[in-house]
Amino acid sequence: MESLNGLKRTHDCGTLNESYIGNDVVLMGWVLRRRDHGGVIFVDLRDREGITQVVFDPQIHEPSHEKAQRLRSEYCIAVKGRVRRRPEGMENPKLKTGFIEVAVNELRILNTSKTPPFPLDEEGAVSENLRLKYRYMDLRRPWMLEGLRLRHKVCQQMRSFLNNKGFIEVETPILTKSTPEGARDYLVPSRVNPGNFYALPQSPQLYKQILMIGGIERYYQIARCFRDEDLRADRQPEFTQLDLEMSFVEEEDVMGLMEGLISHLFSDCLGLELKTPFKRMTYDYAMDHYGTDRPDIRFNMEFVDITDVAKGCGLKVFKQAAESGGVVKVINAKGMAGLSRKELDDLTNFAIDLGAKGLAWVKIKDDGSWQSPIQKFFSDGEKAQIAERAGAEPGDCLFFGADQRDVVFKVLSEVRLRLGAMAGLIKDGQYSFVWITDFPLLEYDEDEGRLTSMHHPFTSPKEEDLDLLESDPLKVRSRAYDLVLNGVEIGGGSIRIHTKELQERLFKALSIGEEEAREKFGFLLEALEYGAPPHGGIAFGLDRLVMLMGGRESIRDVIAFPKTQKAQCLMTGAPSNVSMEQLAELYLRIIKEA
Repeated sequence: MESLNGLKRTHDCGTLNESYIGNDVVLMGWVLRRRDHGGVIFVDLRDREGITQVVFDPQIHEPSHEKAQRLRSEYCIAVKGRVRRRPEGMENPKLKTGFIEVAVNELRILNTSKTPPFPLDEEGAVSENLRLKYRYMDLRRPWMLEGLRLRHKVCQQMRSFLNNKGFIEVETPILTKSTPEGARDYLVPSRVNPGNFYALPQSPQLYKQILMIGGIERYYQIARCFRDEDLRADRQPEFTQLDLEMSFVEEEDVMGLMEGLISHLFSDCLGLELKTPFKRMTYDYAMDHYGTDRPDIRFNMEFVDITDVAKGCGLKVFKQAAESGGVVKVINAKGMAGLSRKELDDLTNFAIDLGAKGLAWVKIKDDGSWQSPIQKFFSDGEKAQIAERAGAEPGDCLFFGADQRDVVFKVLSEVRLRLGAMAGLIKDGQYSFVWITDFPLLEYDEDEGRLTSMHHPFTSPKEEDLDLLESDPLKVRSRAYDLVLNGVEIGGGSIRIHTKELQERLFKALSIGEEEAREKFGFLLEALEYGAPPHGGIAFGLDRLVMLMGGRESIRDVIAFPKTQKAQCLMTGAPSNVSMEQLAELYLRIIKEA
């Protein structure tokens, strides 16, 4: 292949316009497509900035025209030529460079290319596994480049905003101590300390608290984090978060600053002005009215409780749920009484797949009467009560969930989202933020048979609930706050425990004994004895935030080299086997299961 040999690029492929007509230029990039028109060859030359049409005309330069006949898609080339106006009627106003072309008088083929595994000039569906295997080709597509550009700009603006607010960017260790609480750690064996292991950080939580004790006062970091857990569409084994911590603050201080940051990002990166302050909602309200602590508030359809009415009705499944400590909730899908029987059956099957016994529905007819298989089980008075609470009007369709709370919440929250999509209530380019507050401090883990932290064991309880920590710990609320955008949690934080005495009380509630606490967290407990200030912070999932800002369906579309849902890199083949010699150096051996 040819070399540059002194040829210098003068412009990118997205810059040239009519003001450059008559100028000699040098462009470099990849062949997007080639067209032969009556002896003249046209090539759309692409780089990361755009596309410029270059023309190989034998009457201008015969050797370049002859060489251009060998060009194929994704050949990497350099061209030298003169900018000229496109012939009348051949302009392409969709391109920035659509009114000019470059008449080539020198062509250098810098590298050839095999046939691309998928088209790079189309937005059509391509298998994600194929895209991930050939990620270097996928990255050439403008759609992918746009996502990475947005990510770059978001990171720039995060740093700019926080620097101006007096924060210091500090890097915390990647090789750290294993303190598993929740997700599993990735472990790294130490060659120089045989039998001992580092852990990759699930978050910089303890280090940023130590920084506050160290008097840094305002810290941030765009941090890499690692969790060895089962993956979903919005999870990766390694991910990036904006991590920050502040001393001498309370909840509103952190939340208010973050609203300013998010508003700045949306204004600078998307040109959108957000209304602040964002809505606040307690955890209990979110669960009771949306069935989830990540409610999508772009549309209404809140749950309405009719458990007391259901106790007296004739429908056995409703009555049993109400009398056994469960709940009966109803969603009013406004104006959706026109749903077909097939659509209703599909919704019912969807609910059953989620764990429901079924999905009762009622259509409100023009005269206000019910049309439903269950209408005969309710008296006129009960129907009136339900209609009044649900705000039901002619043309509406009611959907009911009756079971234990966790089942009803899980099912109806997903049914609500599907109804919102069916009704066209979920719009692209619409952003609705809500803070969720007053989370329970602890929850009971059936698998472990003990109390666990809903967020993490360094979250401070509300002072007014402290007396319940030993007597009724599940009623203790935390000083935690999550920020939810369009039904996706993008950030979470809390005011931290800053005294050794309270931290030890919480460890005890979590069944972490003194010896275990000393082994795992002794350095933190000791540090808290040296004048630790009140402090709190938050972490934002950078991948999720950019995904939502860019209107993408998966965080893999805004990460340069993501893993699959099986935590594999299809391009490099990681994770992979290592040699016996490498294992021996680390004093490790593989034990194969029978």
